[in-house]
Amino acid sequence: MEFIGRERELTRIKKTLKVTEQRNVLIYGRRRVGKSELIKQALTDLPDVATVYYECRQTSEADNLESLSVLVAEALNFPPLAFTGIRELIEFLFAQAKDKNITLVLDEYPYLRDAVKGLDSILQTSIDAHREDSRLNIVLCGSYVEIMKSLIEHESPLYGRIDLALELKPMDYFDAAKFYPAFSPEDKVRLYSVFGGIPFYNRLIDQSQSVRDNIIELVTEPGARLESEEPSYLNAEISKMTNANEVFGALAQGYSRWGDVLAQSHVSSGPAMADVLDKLMSLEIVQKRAPINDPTNKRKSGYFVVDPLSLFYYRYVFRNASARQLLDPEVFYDRHVFQDFEENYVPHMFEEICRQYLVRQNRTGKIEPAFDAIGKYWYDDPANKTSGEFDVVTQDPEGYAFYEAKFRKSPITQKMVDEEIAQVEATGLKCHRYGFFSRSGFEAGESDRTVFIDLPQMFGDISIIEKAERLCRSAF
Repeated sequence: MEFIGRERELTRIKKTLKVTEQRNVLIYGRRRVGKSELIKQALTDLPDVATVYYECRQTSEADNLESLSVLVAEALNFPPLAFTGIRELIEFLFAQAKDKNITLVLDEYPYLRDAVKGLDSILQTSIDAHREDSRLNIVLCGSYVEIMKSLIEHESPLYGRIDLALELKPMDYFDAAKFYPAFSPEDKVRLYSVFGGIPFYNRLIDQSQSVRDNIIELVTEPGARLESEEPSYLNAEISKMTNANEVFGALAQGYSRWGDVLAQSHVSSGPAMADVLDKLMSLEIVQKRAPINDPTNKRKSGYFVVDPLSLFYYRYVFRNASARQLLDPEVFYDRHVFQDFEENYVPHMFEEICRQYLVRQNRTGKIEPAFDAIGKYWYDDPANKTSGEFDVVTQDPEGYAFYEAKFRKSPITQKMVDEEIAQVEATGLKCHRYGFFSRSGFEAGESDRTVFIDLPQMFGDISIIEKAERLCRSAF
């Protein structure tokens, strides 16, 4: 199976583990994000390293010890080994690594941590004792983000002993599209809008079928492969929290302001909703976002679902659960998904894809000047007694740059460009650059303060600077 993306993360892990000294790596992130595959890929590129890869279990210390002992014996070519406890096994590995490189991977470490009392301290004691005389690398991996983050906090016994802490995030739209290269740029936008940047989901996409058929078979029809992926993930994390599904459902319908979410979700009190939102944010499937021009204003901040599959599921499947059980899967999709998906959902997700494009370009030095912030811009227009926000605005040393994203069937015309710029300037926002993203191309001419970006450019990774240079060359 081809390994896709994660080049930067692979480089960092291999660089840390290649040294002939004791090193400790912490890798964490939400379920299905590709942590285990990333570790395995990194280990394949490390020569002359004996590897013990163990997926910890939600069982007793004795059961985990027995299974781990078998793997240690196999990796080091020893006869069957018996240890009195995890502490003895760890000490044995440190001793064996005095003159050779050994890597111990404890995947889903929180399970073993729950089974072995004081495991963090056991590791800390052995690391401190053998830091200078052993070449054992320890990789701790886990999906419980809060627990894994706590391992590098000051109160943890492992504080100061982790050489590389890596939080693995979902892939952006560009890397996610590498899982389904046969689709058109338009359909890649649609697929990312549903399956996001989770490698496990994207590997399930059948490139011989349409986007519609993939969504039906994987998400919306009863018994679909990913039918229970989101509710089971959420329920496992928030099962003890009342009204969590209602809050998530309100967010999925587009309500983002505190008061609106509170009213739509029917939560009994503000503190109760705060608990739910805090938990959803700790799971990194909801983010709180403030205006780029007023970052401390709580009244103007909003809460947004940032996991596409969760957003899609609660917007269409969870909301229409009864109709889904009564209708043919294709009829359900055409009646309850298709129109809103094309006219509202995908265009909204396209804005997020455009933000990701700008961030990717910015990080690789392809936007000049590089911006320091990206987000929404809140404006008040007292003269017309209106207020609102622009969805994609960046801020750099020269000021603001405004971007408009249009996922529509017709090209962007010069009239549309002029009207959009006039609307922005009427609010008092002055920008040194106006950018336009278009699904269907342009019937307008670029100028020294406008830049046009189409889908082939977004998926071909042509930079804004390169586009400007081409424009200059064509003028002479």
